[in-house]
Amino acid sequence: MKRRIDGGRLLDLTDGSLTGVSVLVDDASGRVLAVGTDLPEADERILLDGEVLLPGLIDVHVHLREPGFEDKETIATGTRAAAAGGFTQIACMPNTKPPIDTPDGVAYIRKRADEAGHCRVWPIACITQGQRGERLTDFAALKAAGAIALSDDGRGVQHGGLMREALAEAAKAGLPVAIHAEDETLSGQGVFDRGAAERLGVPESPAEAESAMIARDLLLAERTGAHLHICHVSTESAVSLVRWAKARGVRVTAEVTPHHLLLSDDVIEAADPVYKVNPPLRSERDRLACLEGFLDGTLDMVATDHAPHTEEEKRKPLLDAPFGLVGIETVFPLLYTYLVGAGRMSLAELVKRLSTRPAQAFGLTGGVLRPGGPADLVAVDLESERVIDPQQFYSKGRNTPFRGWRAAGFPTLTLCGGRVVHRIERGVPIGGR
Repeated sequence: MKRRIDGGRLLDLTDGSLTGVSVLVDDASGRVLAVGTDLPEADERILLDGEVLLPGLIDVHVHLREPGFEDKETIATGTRAAAAGGFTQIACMPNTKPPIDTPDGVAYIRKRADEAGHCRVWPIACITQGQRGERLTDFAALKAAGAIALSDDGRGVQHGGLMREALAEAAKAGLPVAIHAEDETLSGQGVFDRGAAERLGVPESPAEAESAMIARDLLLAERTGAHLHICHVSTESAVSLVRWAKARGVRVTAEVTPHHLLLSDDVIEAADPVYKVNPPLRSERDRLACLEGFLDGTLDMVATDHAPHTEEEKRKPLLDAPFGLVGIETVFPLLYTYLVGAGRMSLAELVKRLSTRPAQAFGLTGGVLRPGGPADLVAVDLESERVIDPQQFYSKGRNTPFRGWRAAGFPTLTLCGGRVVHRIERGVPIGGR
C-alpha cells in the first residue's frame, strides 16, 4: 500500500527551516518514494494540520522486561509506547529473566518484536553470562543472531581484567560495549545522591561510583580500540572524562537521559520511590554540567533508560522499591518544551540527538527523512500543549516524575516502514489503544 501524508511541514536538519510538503511512502518496500508537492495519488491519504515532520526517533536504551517480567512491561506494550513517543527504532537491554546472553535469546526478542509490529527492536546482548561478571558470552554468535551491542546494564562489570578482555573481543567482533558505570564497592546500597541522602537520612550513591568506572573503561577502550558507549551519564566529573577522552581520540559515545537533563535531587523532598533511579538524580551542579555537555556535543544523544515497574512495586518503602522510571512517551515533548522552547537548542539539533546521532553511533539506517530512505517518520504537534498524565500511557509503567508537567510536541502520527503504528486525530487515538 502507498500512503501520502499531506499538510505537514518538513524540518530541514541542516538549516532548521520548515517547508510545507507531502510525503509518499510505500509499506511494501518500507521506503519513502517522494517528498515535495503535487505528488501522485496513493491508496491512502493522511491529512495533517501543520504538524512538523521528522525522521523516526531512535532510543538506544530501553527496558522491555520480556521475558520474565511481563507484569512490568511486554515487548508489545513497550513498543506500542515507543510508537506513541515517535520512536521507530529502539535498542532493548538484556537484564531480563533469563538474561539475553545466547543467540536464542536474541532471536526470541526479534521474533516477538516482529509479531508486535509497532517499531524495530534491536537487541543488546549481555557482556557476561547471566550478567554475573565472571565469563564472557559468545560475542560473534550474538552478533550473528542480531545483537547490535553488548551490555550488562543494571550491573557494571566489576572485574577490570575481564572488562579489558571484553573490550578487546568486542573490538574484534565489531560491537559497541554499552556500560552501566557503577563501582559497587563505592555505591553499596545507596539510593540517592549526597544532598537528598543527607536530607532524608538514607544511604548515598556517590558520584564517584559512576566516574571511577568510566575512567577505568575509557582507558581500557583506548588500549583496545573498542567502541565504548557510556549509558546515562549523570555527573560533572563523568562529562569531563568523556570530553577528555574524545580529545585524545578514544572511540567513545555517551548518552544522557531526559531526567538527568531536567531534574536535580533538589526536587526530592520525601522518600518517594518515584525518584529512585540508577544512577540517581544528582546535584544541580551535576545537572547543569550534563546540560552543558549535551549542548556542546560531549554527550552525543538522548536515551530514555525507559524502566517500567508495577505501581505496587513503586509504592513500597524507598529501600525496598526498585530503581527506574519511564520516559519513552514523554521525552520529545519534554525536551522540545524545556530546551528548544526555552531557547537552549534548536529543534533541528534536538532531532539529530534523538535520531541521527543514535543511528550513526550504532550503525543503524535512519535518522533522515528523504526519498529512497526508510519510511520511518513522526509528525509532532508543536502548537498544542497538554499535561502529562501517566494514566494515558501505552506503557504498563506509570512511574514518572514528570506527572503534571505541561509540554507541547506530542506525536500525532508515527510511521514505521511506511506502516501507521500510531495516529491521533483531534486528541483521539485512531485504531484504539
